[in-house]
Amino acid sequence: MKGRIAVGPGDGIGPEVMAEGVKVLKTIEKKFGHQFELTYFDIGGVSIDKFGVTLTEENIKMCGERDCILFGAAGGPKWDIPGTGVSAGSGVLIIRKKFGLYANLRPVIVFPGMEGCSPLKPELVKGVNLIVVRENTGGAYFGQPKKQWVENNERNAVDTMLYSEHEIVRILKVAFELAQSRRKKLASVEKANVTETGKLWRKIATEMSAQYPDVAVEHMYADATTMWLMRQPSSFDVLVMGNLFGDIISDEASTLAGSLGMGPSAQLAGLPKKGEKAFGFYESAHGSAPKHAGKNDVNPIATILSVALMLRYTFGLEKEAKAIEAAVAKSVLTHRTYDVMEPGKTKVGTKEMGDVIVAAL
Repeated sequence: MKGRIAVGPGDGIGPEVMAEGVKVLKTIEKKFGHQFELTYFDIGGVSIDKFGVTLTEENIKMCGERDCILFGAAGGPKWDIPGTGVSAGSGVLIIRKKFGLYANLRPVIVFPGMEGCSPLKPELVKGVNLIVVRENTGGAYFGQPKKQWVENNERNAVDTMLYSEHEIVRILKVAFELAQSRRKKLASVEKANVTETGKLWRKIATEMSAQYPDVAVEHMYADATTMWLMRQPSSFDVLVMGNLFGDIISDEASTLAGSLGMGPSAQLAGLPKKGEKAFGFYESAHGSAPKHAGKNDVNPIATILSVALMLRYTFGLEKEAKAIEAAVAKSVLTHRTYDVMEPGKTKVGTKEMGDVIVAAL
């Protein structure tokens, strides 16, 4: 297998966790006889400092000429200043829209032996293995009108939650197909009791369920979903929802594993067909954490697991992806970074955690 990957380390802890992700990728490359050509580019605050924009047209073009993008993190107080019209994190939104990456997949796995890291009781999170499918390019984050204005000496603001039928159908298709390949359970999440988008979402999900008779579908309100994720998280398999609810609930779900440092993600334009490369954008669930930058203490596992997702969805390398996941599962039995540290484990830094996982590979 030969692959071409655009690598954007970004800001804050991005370069540190990316270095460990690449270290693991290079190990896979040697172990399984693959060749991955890595092209590094600037995105986020580092790009603003150099070029005045969060992502240059040249780098957008370059990314489109690669098989996929592996991303670290972007942003920080230095660049995210209200009223300036410049945001370090907007480069991610640009990529989502430019390449039509409407499906954001965020797996949550509580690895054996890590149940004590969760804020919930260990018996509640034992065996948790779920995936949140978030619609990524529509809804309240992209709907128009979106503005602020003053009227009668009072400030006002509006965001529009807009969904068309084709946007709902395509994300539900991803979720149904994922459920078919897993435990065949799908929770379709909306607010059909108060929103028109929710009513349309539920209607379409009900209609589509007839095409997937092997998948058990449960329609859930978003607020009830947040509660049941705390009460019975192991009962979930695949959850699908719109952009706003997906942003919130996927963060809640990732906390089940003890830390955002354990949360990978994949952003795709649909699931790949067998034998095809699917362009994707792969990143950890956490942000740039500028206070931790340069301290070699943050958890690189989210980025390393994102590499596994990249191998699975873009390159179709399931065996290699599972090898990374197994190496992580083995490594956390003995070694941990500060965010998931427990008594009896060896505390290590970012680089050392990467080394342990490479050794397990």
